[in-house]
Amino acid sequence: MKTKVRKALTVTQEQFEEAIQHYAEAERREAEIGRIIEAEVNEVLSKYEDERLCLSQGKLIAFGIARIYCSENKEALFSKRRSVGTMHGLAGFRLGTPALRLQKGTNWNNVLATLKEKLPEYVRITEEPAKALLLADRNTEKVAPVLVELGLQVVQEDLFYIEAGKAA
Repeated sequence: MKTKVRKALTVTQEQFEEAIQHYAEAERREAEIGRIIEAEVNEVLSKYEDERLCLSQGKLIAFGIARIYCSENKEALFSKRRSVGTMHGLAGFRLGTPALRLQKGTNWNNVLATLKEKLPEYVRITEEPAKALLLADRNTEKVAPVLVELGLQVVQEDLFYIEAGKAA
């Protein structure tokens, strides 16, 4: 079996100085290129800034008009589906995250007192209603009838949306 003995690479002072010079020049050029790129990007961004702002405002106005139309015609447009398609895209309603909302004449202190009596496992140690747990179990035989007694209702709001179609 042969073993090769590697000779340590020797670098002269002149080679060392030259390497440092090349490194420094490359680093300076990288920084210069970075500044050039940043300046050109900023120039392009500022060139289109006004148009982008106008487009953004136009989208907000169009979104509002479409939302009003869909809200006013909700029964006719969305009786079978949650969205309606056009040749330019989709519009529709999505259900928001379920949340507990107090009914008129009820407050969270009353809810807490009744929960302690009827559903103590839905009361946190910090003595506040375990809303997430109540929401999760809202359809069970145990919780559903007590929610009304507590003065709570489960609500889900429709959230309007638009999905732009892909350009052909």
